[in-house]
Amino acid sequence: MSFADRPLWLVGFRPFFSLACLAGLSLPLIWALMFSGVLPAPDGPFSMIQWHAHEMFFGFGWAVLGGFLLTATKNWVSVRGHHGRALVFLAAAWLLERLGMVLAGSLPTWLFLLSNQLFLVSIVLMLLHTLIRHRAQDSYRDNYFFLLVLPAFIVAKILLLMPATFSIGTGIALGLFRMAFLVMFERTLTQFMKGVFQVAILRHPVLDTAIKGLGLVLVLQPLLPPLAGGVLALLLALLLAGRLAFWKPLLGLSRLDIGVMYLGYLAIVLQLLLEFLQQVAPVAWVGSVSVHVFTFGAMGLVIPGMLIRISKGHTGRKVVFEPLDKLALWFMILGFTLRLVGPQALPGWYGHWIHLAALCWAACFGLLGWRLIPFLLAPRVDGKEH
Repeated sequence: MSFADRPLWLVGFRPFFSLACLAGLSLPLIWALMFSGVLPAPDGPFSMIQWHAHEMFFGFGWAVLGGFLLTATKNWVSVRGHHGRALVFLAAAWLLERLGMVLAGSLPTWLFLLSNQLFLVSIVLMLLHTLIRHRAQDSYRDNYFFLLVLPAFIVAKILLLMPATFSIGTGIALGLFRMAFLVMFERTLTQFMKGVFQVAILRHPVLDTAIKGLGLVLVLQPLLPPLAGGVLALLLALLLAGRLAFWKPLLGLSRLDIGVMYLGYLAIVLQLLLEFLQQVAPVAWVGSVSVHVFTFGAMGLVIPGMLIRISKGHTGRKVVFEPLDKLALWFMILGFTLRLVGPQALPGWYGHWIHLAALCWAACFGLLGWRLIPFLLAPRVDGKEH
């Protein structure tokens, strides 16, 4: 068996969920050590905070999103999907990007740009090719949102690493990830609630399209007049909260594996409300609260559950959240509390809160990696090929 024929390269989620676990284990700890001065900041044309934002959105975040979309798109359009050497190339490009972000200061400009753009440009083109070529057999007609969102990630990445446009790039990147979550919530929570509780939740095409359309507009919030962006954020928050009232939240929150999805949904509502509040009645929060409500609340709470479900279900195992899986989720819930509530209560301990939250994030993904990566390296247990 050649290297590219091993089980790791059968489907996109296998290598990239493995990398996501390793990134989730290491990147927050590295950032905490940089923040406290134990490790030096990377020598490059970007600040320490830019490095942190880039690595969490485009290192960790895109390992997850890339693995999810490489797997989901092939199912949406009923094709074999990218595998083998194509995945080896993408994983190598992702690793090259991590190395480039560390060595940026000693690399020629052209080589840094190549290392920084190769993975994202390549995977976006591959995903777009899958969606466009097989558009006629796409089971989700609203996948045109991805045709708009995916190329925009490349622009956000460039803006994020430029000092003059860092806040714009960060805001656009957050808005793009928020769009991905809005689409995912509609598709997954509908299935989960029906499968687990045998109940249907409200799905109205006009409301769903309005939510996704407004989410798409809010990708450009950093470029809009502040008050207009805040009002649009409030409108989207109200639409999401109104729909959630018909999504049986108390029932969903009664189980941890489903409940983290609802908590992630609520985190998006809260983040949007904070954006509105910032424009009409600014609060002197300690730290970047709005951003971390999204990263810890939406990404941090939803992604671990997604990794568990897909890694088990798509390797032929029964999707059951065992005690150690639930422990990983509780680590992240604790990390969310420490990162968001702690600094407001005891701002003088700000550095300690960052370290503790980073430890929780690392514990969550370290535990998931220990449990899930062996599944991702091995053939399916049900005898199917992929």
